[in-house]
Amino acid sequence: MAGERDLATLLRDLRPQLNPGRYVYCTLPTKVPAGLRPVATVAEPEGVTVVVAQEEADALGLRYAYVAAWITLRVHSALEAVGLTAAVATRLAEDGISCNLMAGFHHDHLFVAAADADRAVRALEDLSARAAADG
Repeated sequence: MAGERDLATLLRDLRPQLNPGRYVYCTLPTKVPAGLRPVATVAEPEGVTVVVAQEEADALGLRYAYVAAWITLRVHSALEAVGLTAAVATRLAEDGISCNLMAGFHHDHLFVAAADADRAVRALEDLSARAAADG
C-alpha cells in the first residue's frame, strides 16, 4: 500500500502513539555490536549513532547524554510527502519542545525529551484536531 502524500490528510490522521520506555542516543566508533537491538541507527563519518532502550544502554555500560521518549505517528506517510516534518516540528517548537525525527518506510518517529513526552503528544493531537476542523 502506498503511503499518504496529501498534507491535510496526513495531519488529520497523525494518531501519535507514545511508545513505552525511555530511549537514548549513543555513538559507537564502528559498527553496531552483536546483540545490541537499536530502534534506529545512523552511520556518520564520526561513528555510528544508535537509539536504544535506556535499560539496554545501561546494562551494556554505553554512555549517553539525552534521554528521550519515542512517539510514532501512526499515519502511513509516503517518503516523498511534503510538509509533514515542517508542520510537526513547527507545532512542537510553538510549545518549546525539541524533536529529533526519523522516517521509517511506513511511519515517522519522533524522539523528544522524556520530560516533554505528554506535552508533545497533546501538541500533536491538537495539530491533528485543527487539521480535521479545517478539512
